Amino acid sequence: MSTPAKTPLPQDAVEHLPSTPTLDEESPFATMMIQFDAAARMLGIDAREYAILRKPDREVTVAVPVRLDDDSIQVFDGYRVQHNQGLGPFIGPLLVSADLKIDELRALAAWMTWKCAVLNIPFGGAAGGIAMNPAKASPGELERAVRRYTANLLDSIGPDRDVFTPEVVAEEHMEMMAWVMDTVSMHVRHTEYAVVTGKPEGLGGTPGHHDAVAQGLRVILGLALDHFAIGDHSPGIIIQGAGRVGGTLARLLHGDGFRVLGISDIHGAFYDADGLDIPSILEWRRNHGTLEGCGGEFQRITNEELLVLPCDVLAPCAAANAITRRNVEDVQAKLVLEGAHGPVSARADRDLQDRGIQVVPDILA
Repeated sequence: MSTPAKTPLPQDAVEHLPSTPTLDEESPFATMMIQFDAAARMLGIDAREYAILRKPDREVTVAVPVRLDDDSIQVFDGYRVQHNQGLGPFIGPLLVSADLKIDELRALAAWMTWKCAVLNIPFGGAAGGIAMNPAKASPGELERAVRRYTANLLDSIGPDRDVFTPEVVAEEHMEMMAWVMDTVSMHVRHTEYAVVTGKPEGLGGTPGHHDAVAQGLRVILGLALDHFAIGDHSPGIIIQGAGRVGGTLARLLHGDGFRVLGISDIHGAFYDADGLDIPSILEWRRNHGTLEGCGGEFQRITNEELLVLPCDVLAPCAAANAITRRNVEDVQAKLVLEGAHGPVSARADRDLQDRGIQVVPDILA
């Protein structure tokens, strides 16, 4: 389940398609490419196919002018990376972030291609976003930005071309999917449900999609624990993240009898070696939107400290590059379950493998 050992590609592939340089392998894009290089060598992929899959089919950049609430105009940058449509139309997330990077979108788009291919789902990978800080934007400003971004991409998106998915299945992202769907529907003059996934159930969304990612993690975790003979009847798990993925996983595993030792959000982390009272913590977060201020008999620590505490399972479910060369030597888990896109860098993955710490990669989990 860890990064496979490298075996040579055919000589013509080696000559014409050198491996990704390792100087910047802590970035999500480099992590994705290094893992792809390793898999391609192991599988002996034909050099011609290898060349095609190493680069996105197309990258679209658009200007997103938005009228702000003070009546001024600000122009944001928007992107859509469409990686490969060999299996079918593109599909992938829409992000809104102040520090959006094109390399991260390239990595996300490629990961979507691999994941669809592994499950034989007839889509290719894509990813896009708007370089805008959603925390500083009013709901109206955010809606106008998403709608304008969508309108500028009408020639490139649609059920048969490119389907948008939410970055995470949270209420605000479901609302963004509704804006995309409505914008496209107005231009094609009929309701176009299939242009997005992750939309509200009242607009054709799928029941159960809120818990879907966490349910998948739960199933794979059970199989991995049995496969590697890790833990007892009550394994201890630390989860980075408390949202739709991390929080839901914590709730499910707590109900299964796991000891959830730690949980976190952007404001900090909670830890108790005997196990946290997950229902009360998640109830606080539901009511307040954050873990900040939650009371209880537990240690309050940083996210960085949480990742290196002893446990049976460490599940980074929040962000890319949670575990890199800066902290990998301090990780004390027996098993790492990747619950986000690329939470373990390529170099850290090799280090964990060398130390005998198993990693269930995000493409499986």
